[in-house]
Amino acid sequence: MGDGIQEGFSMATGPRPFHFPEDHGPHPDFRNEWWYYTGNLEAPNGRRFGYQFTLFRNALSPKSPEKLSNWRTNQIYMGHFALTDVEENRFFFSERFSRENIELAGSKTKPFRVWLENWEVTGDSTKDHFPQIIRAKTEEVELELELTSLKPFVLQGNQGHSQKGSRPGNASYYYSFTRMKTQGVLKIQGTPFQVQGHSWMDREWSTSALEEGQIGWDWFALQLSDGREVMLYQIRLENGKPDSTSKGVVVDQNGKTTPLDWNDLKLEVLGSWTSPETGVQYPSGWKLSIPSENLNFQINPLIENQELRTSVNYWEGAVEVVNLLDQRKKAGRGYVELTGYRSEN
Repeated sequence: MGDGIQEGFSMATGPRPFHFPEDHGPHPDFRNEWWYYTGNLEAPNGRRFGYQFTLFRNALSPKSPEKLSNWRTNQIYMGHFALTDVEENRFFFSERFSRENIELAGSKTKPFRVWLENWEVTGDSTKDHFPQIIRAKTEEVELELELTSLKPFVLQGNQGHSQKGSRPGNASYYYSFTRMKTQGVLKIQGTPFQVQGHSWMDREWSTSALEEGQIGWDWFALQLSDGREVMLYQIRLENGKPDSTSKGVVVDQNGKTTPLDWNDLKLEVLGSWTSPETGVQYPSGWKLSIPSENLNFQINPLIENQELRTSVNYWEGAVEVVNLLDQRKKAGRGYVELTGYRSEN
């Protein structure tokens, strides 16, 4: 996400038309892109789970090398897969890499498929590629989920152009499916669970985004019980304050969007959690107020330890939303991602 090598790559310099189903597929002229799924699930007995499934594509150079062998490529894929078992207070995560290859990893539009070995997301040949199927398996956990979108996609930022830094091109093209009905099976150490719930999908591609002085971001994707969704991202500066590019959006029950500037809301950190493995201290628990939408929430992690200790350490986990205006009313669920936090040691 940093503003590293850019020469020869396309840049997200302003709004552009989106074309589907083509934009569900790869954009190899940009340096980075990802297909990002998170969701809260529940078994018939009320047992709760959260999941994250992400496939990343990264270009090592702007142009593909001469194809002297099937192994030669400038495209690398990375995958992150995590599962939260709330009842047992357990968190499983895994990371893998592979070069682009017909069998090992890749992405395509018709039919829609993004894969990294036996991790994959597939869709039918229609314009929106729904339903989509996610399959992922490790030695400890496995899931197979079917996702059906209940709302149209949302173009984030300015017509899908999401500015992250101050300079032109430090941005991404970004759209979301904010509420997807989800059902399927997950297994934990061989024990199967029939589950259902809702998922969120983010699609972004860019060449650079963060710049000097920006150290990370806090991202919130909340699915409210009244049928609305709230997405916020806070780009954090070295002094801990939010950058002016921090933004958000509220999606109503019919899919209509209301953009939010950071001055439209108040986000207060209520506590912290320190990883016993990495020594990194993360915020844990937030109070969120959006007066224009009559929203006043507390956001609580379902379990504290949802840290992915991968090639980059970050916290991403399932959360519960509590309505502070009327705590008798169920407010919602969601996911939070926290990046760029470092150990003080």
